[in-house]
Amino acid sequence: MVEVAFFFGAIGAIGGALAVVLLRNPFYSVLALVVHLVFLAGIFLLLLSQFIAAAQIVVYAGAVMVIYVFVAAYVGGIEEPMFDSSPKLRIFGPIIAAALFIEISIAVLGSSLTALGTEGVAKVESGFGTPEAVGRLMLEDFLIAFEAASLLLLVAAVAAIVLAGRKDETTGPSATVPAGSTGPGEPG
Repeated sequence: MVEVAFFFGAIGAIGGALAVVLLRNPFYSVLALVVHLVFLAGIFLLLLSQFIAAAQIVVYAGAVMVIYVFVAAYVGGIEEPMFDSSPKLRIFGPIIAAALFIEISIAVLGSSLTALGTEGVAKVESGFGTPEAVGRLMLEDFLIAFEAASLLLLVAAVAAIVLAGRKDETTGPSATVPAGSTGPGEPG
């Protein structure tokens, strides 16, 4: 039963990833990415990584994808391509993609063939991937890196707010309305 669930999740994840690349409408592409992330969370559940699966749903499929959906809705469904591809790109793009596919296939098959006849991956310690184990890693073993990442995210959020505020101040005639006046062009 686990194998069937894994192949169902793998086919769904690959299908969602292909839909992200192949769909022309950015809004549908973002929705396909949400489907891809949900199937990945299912695969994480099969690997007994409950915390990673929950974080995949809450953080990526929830918060980050909501931002992408708002951006795609704000930009609108663009029917024409986002960029004008040159003839060189149309020729060399598929060649490079085929070469990359062959290289990845050789790497995957090479490592898989060496694993034949072995017992596979060694058993992981009990509790691996649980919220308790992840919390212990973040707050004991990797506390400095965890706090540095949170500080970096805080600085990025403050910088985005400051830059957005500067853009609003410099746009439009309403930014230079004199004090005491009711609006542009009206006597105070």
